[in-house]
Parts: sequence; structure tokens; C-alpha cells
Amino acid sequence: MSQPRQTPSERAIARLPAHLRRHVVDQEYASYTPRDHAVWRHILRRLVRHLADRAHPAYLRGLEATGIGTERIPSIDEMNERLDRLGWAAVCVRGFIPPAVFTELQSLRVLAIAADIRTHEHIEYTPAPDIVHESAGHAPIIADPDYATFLQRVGELGFRAIASREDQEIYEAIRALSVVKEDPAATPDEVAEAERRLARASAARRFVSESTRASRLYWWTAEYGLVGSLDDPRIYGAGLLSSIGESAHCLLPEVKKLPLSLACADVEFDITRMQPQLFVARDLAQLSDVVEELARELAWRRGGSYGLERAREAGTVNHLVLSDGLQVSGVVASIAPAERPIAPGLDAAAAVLDGPTLLCRGARALCEPSRLGAVVAFGAAEAPAPGPFSMQLPSGLELRGRVTGGFDVAAVEVADLRGRVGSCEVAVPPRAVLVVGDGLPSVAGGPADPAAWDRAFGKAVERSDAEARARAHKAEALSPQLAALYREVRAMRESGEPDLDRLEEIAAEAREHADDWLLRVEIAELLAPASSSLEAPSAATY
Repeated sequence: MSQPRQTPSERAIARLPAHLRRHVVDQEYASYTPRDHAVWRHILRRLVRHLADRAHPAYLRGLEATGIGTERIPSIDEMNERLDRLGWAAVCVRGFIPPAVFTELQSLRVLAIAADIRTHEHIEYTPAPDIVHESAGHAPIIADPDYATFLQRVGELGFRAIASREDQEIYEAIRALSVVKEDPAATPDEVAEAERRLARASAARRFVSESTRASRLYWWTAEYGLVGSLDDPRIYGAGLLSSIGESAHCLLPEVKKLPLSLACADVEFDITRMQPQLFVARDLAQLSDVVEELARELAWRRGGSYGLERAREAGTVNHLVLSDGLQVSGVVASIAPAERPIAPGLDAAAAVLDGPTLLCRGARALCEPSRLGAVVAFGAAEAPAPGPFSMQLPSGLELRGRVTGGFDVAAVEVADLRGRVGSCEVAVPPRAVLVVGDGLPSVAGGPADPAAWDRAFGKAVERSDAEARARAHKAEALSPQLAALYREVRAMRESGEPDLDRLEEIAAEAREHADDWLLRVEIAELLAPASSSLEAPSAATY
């Protein structure tokens, strides 16, 4: 019996590793209301008109190339049919997802697109990711090969960058604030507390991490980037492309235009206000050059003692890559200095990693993660044989103990471990995984095999009650009578033959719904084509 044919989205999801698949949700296209489609149409039609002579030429071409139309919310299946031709895919997610998940998806040439759409009350701004920003902002420019290459590379950069404990706390605070602001049942006190939580998390940041620098680069390029000449730039950043207000403001003379350089990775941004300066790339090809410049400064490329220090100060799970390719994942707790350099850029005798730890080769786990910590000793190519041992390494490090099991030619489990460099004792756990290596060419963010780590220690993806309440509120807020009017107006528009008498009747009925300005705009457009530029009350920006 033949298997049912997979949809384009099912094929895209099936290609993902399990630890990424569990963040994916169904688009539930049928759950979009007639008003949701009207919200999309209102925003997209205004954006396309407004951006005709402001956006990079690839934007308007890319809308069609990626299956994004102006009349209705795009189907992810239809988008994937088009994106597949470009070597990309899209999956739906719910709200904010962890940065490591977002960047890993992007490094795999997969766009994470928020399934929800803002309400007509929040048409100017939504604190949560929505399908307008994610699909109409990010997807179209992928049709340009230079931009597509950049987007994948900047995703890999973010995925490899080392994040700090504070970065994780800030992400959690931003997500919580986004959720509570969208929750119709949230009280002002709950919103204020969420705002204070974010302020506390931001103030507690000890240093600017690699991950923060990578996110700043992403912000000033993929989100808020301009391209072309300083005097007459064009827009390509998704945050600008999906906002009428931002796209108009960004080209004003009072917004300083700076040539794009690596300096943007050291410029903070404020998501609550329009930006006072923006960076202008010469062309879309320059974006990958700037990504490469930052990559050369990261521990992922530099390795050695520099990489060890970045991992130690971060206090998060990262992975060390030894000269022979063995990868050790864990939290770097301490570094023992060597009496003499071991290799260029490496003057550490050993690094102690708190457990749990994981051994990999080629980003594939050699075994299940161990609850034991690890001692990574530099200057030797092979681990000791089973039984009692004593090792004297070129760094001046002396290790004694007993090998109780093996994982790899360069990694064994030991007991009764003790260490010293010269006359100084080195604090090492008595039971540990002992790993040896000649050098340390790379130290990168996260575990080497995220799937294996996730299987052992991953937490269930949170499905917030507040998010569910916000979606339910939006559906319940549209009465069946009002939904029927939206559908009727839409059907007339699509037929190309509106019944003007009936439209007048609908307009009279719509006046009974005083807070629903959007239906009146839809009706006015059909009654008088000249009024198609009619704006929503106080809807100057999105």
C-alpha cells in the first residue's frame, strides 16, 4: 500500500533533527478568521505601495518568488513549494523560540515563521513575533542569492557564538513580557512586573558576550539594514520592510546613515523606539564579508586560551574541539595555566568542565552524556591505558589516578584523580572523564551534538496558557455576524463585480460595530476606488 504523499511543509519538517522539530507547530490555516485575512491585506497592500521606490529591487520580485501575495495570509505549504526552488524552507513556530533554535534553523536554510497574526487593535505594533514580520519581512529577499548566502551564514554565526547565562535570562524575560502583553487577561501589575523582570535581567549583564555581538550584527543588517549609497539607500531589513512607520522614518535626513562595518556589532539597540542611526551596506554581497569579519573574532574560529576564557566567563554549556576532532561539551569551570605554551595561542595545561558532559566526533555523540565532569589535558595525543597511571605532560601538568573505563582513544573514565603543575595543586574532580589532546583549534557555543544533549536534558517546549488565551480571545472577539460581513465583502472583491446596493447595506450594519474600523475601510475601497488610500484611524505605523 502506497504511503500518503507528504506536503511541502511535512517534507521540510521531516528533514529537521528531532530537537528542532519539537519547536514546530501546525499553521492551522483554517483557524485564521476573515478579519485576520483583512488585517494581512490592509498591511501588505500599504507596504507594497509604500516600498515600491524605497525597498531593494529584490523585495517586490521576492514576494512572488516566495509565494507571498497581498490578498490573503500566505500558506506555509505554498511558500515551501516556492522556497524549495531556492534551496530554503519555512516552518511555523509559536511566538519567541530560543535563540539557539532560531539560529540553527537559519543555518540549515530554514525560516522560522510565527504562525499567529496581530489583531486589528494591534495593527500598528505587536510585542510578539507574527506572520507579517516573519514572512513578508524576511522571506522575499531570500530570492536574492547574495542575501540568501548571508542569511545562512549569519545564522551559523549566531549558532556558533558563545552565549552567557545572562543572555538566556534576558531571552526568558523578553518572551515573558511578550506573552503577558498579548494576554487579554493580564493585569497592569503583571505587565509592570514583566517589564521590571526584563530591566533586572538587562542590568545584571556582566559583559558583552559573543552571542550579543552576533545578535547586534543581525539587528543592524537582517532586521534594520539599508543598502546602496549613503545619500539614497534602499531598504532590505525585515524590521523596516514590515513597518510603514519605520520604513518612512529610516530614510529621513535626521536618521544618521553610517557605512556598514564590523563596528555595528558593538552598537546597542533599543527595540522600543525608532533607531537614531542605521548602517548602509554597499551591496548585499558585503553582508557576508562583515559576517566573516566577526566570525574570525569568535572563539569558534580562534580556539586556544582565548576560547577557553570566553567559555569560562559565559558559564554556559559550550564545546571544545581538540586537534584530532574530538569534541567535549560541558560548562568550563576552571582553567589551569601551563608552565610553558602548548601550541600557538594555547597556554593552558588543562580545563575542568562541570558535568554533565558529552563526547562527540563530527557533531555526533560517541555515547550517552555523562553526569561526570571532565578534565581536558593539553599536550598528549592518547589517554592512559586501564589501571593505575601517572602522566607528565609538556605543559608541566602531572596527573595521577586510575582508569576505570574507556570511551575513545583520547578519552577515558578515571577515579582517584589528582593533578599538579609544578608545586601547585590543580583542583580536579576525583571521578571524571579524562580527555587529552595536542591542541584546541575551536571553542564553540552550545553542545557539539544538540540532538543528543536535548534527548538527555531537553525541557518540554512551553505552551503558555497566556498565548492560548490571546488566540482564543481573538477568535471569540469576532462575532459570527461580523465574520459573515467580512466574508461577503471579500467575496464581492474577488468576484470583481461588487453589489453597490448591498455594500451600502453592509456599511450600515458595520456602523453597529463602532470599534471595527477595518471593515469600514474594506467597504469604502469597493464603494469608491478613489478612497482605497483611506487609512485606519491612528494607524500611521505598524
